[in-house]
Amino acid sequence: MRGDVHTNGFENLWSLLKRGVKGTYISVKPFHLFRYIDEQTFRYNNRIDESGKKRPDGEHFDIALSQITGKRLTYSEVTGKVGETAEN
Repeated sequence: MRGDVHTNGFENLWSLLKRGVKGTYISVKPFHLFRYIDEQTFRYNNRIDESGKKRPDGEHFDIALSQITGKRLTYSEVTGKVGETAEN
């Protein structure tokens, strides 16, 4: 344990990730696994505000929107077909 960092926190995050993969997402492709991990990490790290109170869902949405402005994810990136042409 070092300050607020300890194994219980990681085990809690791991439990939430496994529950999300098995229950919410159901079929996770290894190619996209880092995106699911990023989403769960974001949720876990933003679950409480600066005063220690649980954040309402609306605040989670506002934080997420503020971080995606100017970023673009294309269909070819999602499907893993970056750089392929119609002939491929």
